[in-house]
Amino acid sequence: MDFVAFEHDRPFVIEALRRGELDYLEPVSEAAEADLFRHLISRDILTRLAEKYPTPRKKEEVPIWLYLASQISLKLHDASYHAFPYVLRCGGLITALGPAVGRKAVHPETADVTLSCEGFNDKNTNGRQTPCDQDFLRKFARDTKADRLHAWFNREVPRTLRSLKLLDAEGLFVGDASYLFVPDNENYEDSVKLLFDEHNHPVDSRKVDRNDKRYQWRRCYKVVSLIHVNRNLDLFLTVAARVVPGNRHECPILYELVDGFVKAVDRGWMKVLMVDRGLIDGANIGRLKTDCQIDTIVPLKKNMDAYRDVMGLTRLRDFQWEPYQQPYATRRDQKDRPKHPTIVKRELARQKTLAEKKGLPPPQPLPQPQTLLGMARGVASWTDCSVPLTVVINREVDRDGKIDDWVLATTSPTFSAEQVRSNYTLRTAIEERHRQYKCFWDLASMPSRKFSLVVNQVLFVLLAYTLLQGHLFLRQRQQMNPRTRGRILQLLNPTLQVVAVYYQQRFCLLSLGEFGTILLDLEEEARARLRPKMKQIQRDVCHLLQNARSP
Repeated sequence: MDFVAFEHDRPFVIEALRRGELDYLEPVSEAAEADLFRHLISRDILTRLAEKYPTPRKKEEVPIWLYLASQISLKLHDASYHAFPYVLRCGGLITALGPAVGRKAVHPETADVTLSCEGFNDKNTNGRQTPCDQDFLRKFARDTKADRLHAWFNREVPRTLRSLKLLDAEGLFVGDASYLFVPDNENYEDSVKLLFDEHNHPVDSRKVDRNDKRYQWRRCYKVVSLIHVNRNLDLFLTVAARVVPGNRHECPILYELVDGFVKAVDRGWMKVLMVDRGLIDGANIGRLKTDCQIDTIVPLKKNMDAYRDVMGLTRLRDFQWEPYQQPYATRRDQKDRPKHPTIVKRELARQKTLAEKKGLPPPQPLPQPQTLLGMARGVASWTDCSVPLTVVINREVDRDGKIDDWVLATTSPTFSAEQVRSNYTLRTAIEERHRQYKCFWDLASMPSRKFSLVVNQVLFVLLAYTLLQGHLFLRQRQQMNPRTRGRILQLLNPTLQVVAVYYQQRFCLLSLGEFGTILLDLEEEARARLRPKMKQIQRDVCHLLQNARSP
């Protein structure tokens, strides 16, 4: 069966219904998932992704677009392959695909309303309750080569996002790596055991006391990702990723992902790349500037010559500092941020009142943390980098007057100190998104120990997350993007039962009141035309599963 897409055309379908003409109708829940898949279908996203998918099969018995849609649906519901029939019943995928793929039916043994699907081949003798078997999804994912799946994701996902006009004009990208911990089972292909501290940071086993309980051996993989963000942090799109053993260094992998992104969508889309100290590579940073006009922002290590040189400049009398206003603290544990002036004023007034009642002298205002920025341009003491650097010294002064200096470097000759600092602040936002991946999207919940299925789990979770982010952004609901998966689905859960009416490859959604009013207002001729069609639909619902499997 070919891919059948239905166009949403409310006036056309209502006018046909008033003439007593329709092809099919069914009650549906207007769920967020159905809206997401309708959006993907209407913009041809699934078909475009399917065209270049590295299929492991010589013969295509089930369309690849259905495989992709099913994988995305499973990740949205945080479900295993065996739960696929239940996901179809409670989700919105079948609703979005329309009656050509699946429709509701009455089970002959239990009289329960279930799904009946036509399927895509003639191999089944029993009535189908899913468009494809859950075991097909698992085997198809298992047989897809990991390197080909990486190449497909890193090439087609950026092109898809570009076609949806989701790539922000400011061109802000973040590069990072994160560990994925799995059970201590040596059968996890290409996994390694490393020693981690209590903060899940790897440590050298030769430099620490192995008997210290703070250090634990853990089996892991590493995910290196390239992420596109906007200034408001309400858009967070993974445009490239690669899963590797946990002991591989992420630095060369990230710059390969950057090169692949530029090759996939052309130059000009990525303008600023922000990385942390673990991704310092002077040669690649200089090459990105000269070849691709990409400016990189990276913090310098204290043992680097460039760091020591610019810190020496701060001791000069004429070195200038400028204040930088950090975001105000919103929680009590944010002691490194200043409090809002209104809160400071209110607290000082309260302390004065208490002092007066106790006969004590009025208290002095408490000092607030502050940040000072200093800048040096044209720094050339980083010999590995072929272009001069703009360096920003960040001086953090806490409430006790203690000073902590750290340095940011960028290849941009025009960024101001405030721009460099505010841009790099966006990089820390990925820590919260990594927490969401792992805690709420089960990124590390591996369905198998085979490496191809490990890669499939990671990449399709990132794909589902990215497509949902883009969908909400295009629907003008980007304020929901920072929320967790569970909270988003709770807020978007169905609140209205509607009737889906289909006619000539078009459909519309009507509330029960609207549908009833249209039926009551029909002319007698239209009613006579509609009555046999409704009876036929009722007979189909009752007899679709002639030879159903036992429930």
